[in-house]
Amino acid sequence: MSVVPFPAPKPVPQHIAIIMDGNRRWASKRGIPKALGHARGAQRVRSVVEACADRGVRYLTLFAFSTENWQRPADEVSSLMGLLVHYLEKEVNDMNARGVRLRVVGDTQRFDARLQKLMCESQAATANNNRITLTIAANYGGRWDMLQAVRAWQEAHPSQSLHGMTDETLRPYLSMAYAPDPDLVIRTGGESRVSNFLLWQMAYSELFFTDALWPDFTPQLLDEALQWFQKCDRRFGGSSKRTTG
Repeated sequence: MSVVPFPAPKPVPQHIAIIMDGNRRWASKRGIPKALGHARGAQRVRSVVEACADRGVRYLTLFAFSTENWQRPADEVSSLMGLLVHYLEKEVNDMNARGVRLRVVGDTQRFDARLQKLMCESQAATANNNRITLTIAANYGGRWDMLQAVRAWQEAHPSQSLHGMTDETLRPYLSMAYAPDPDLVIRTGGESRVSNFLLWQMAYSELFFTDALWPDFTPQLLDEALQWFQKCDRRFGGSSKRTTG
């Protein structure tokens, strides 16, 4: 009797990164203030973090506030800062209960002292959790990340020329050196651009764009992205694994 092998398990991204776009348009479509759109988007985070953890994703990175977002109206920026404070104050206990480790990356020195303190305290409080690592990219930009990494490398090697720097020697100085590069990058909101997000890290990421606005991005839509990812032929610059003959 021949033995029928079990089908190989479908690959699950080890690291998913999401550009959470569409909060303002979600609010505009409903004729409500933009701040409420951002608030609804913040509420969406918990269900997506839980869904990723349930599906075996080890790292989830969310683009919460870019270096360019300071150009938005002052009242909107203030509202976003308030949401960050609220999220950190209210979610840490839940993160601990669910095994979520929080990391924050970006140029956090521009935030006020209260928010910086909350970021440090929240990261310390969840440091021993290992179910999934949630990274919030706040005042983050891919160009900033590469520049700060080069500067940090040079400070650590003052007697060496930049000619001695390689991909491998620079990588530990990038803000997300603790995580593998994202396998899958998702952008909600119908736009098809990366908006200065993880420029170094997404060199070989699969890019999934959806028209769904971030407040409407459900675990079911996450599954659609995962199913799409599982059909990708990931070559990393080499020949296709699907080529026959």
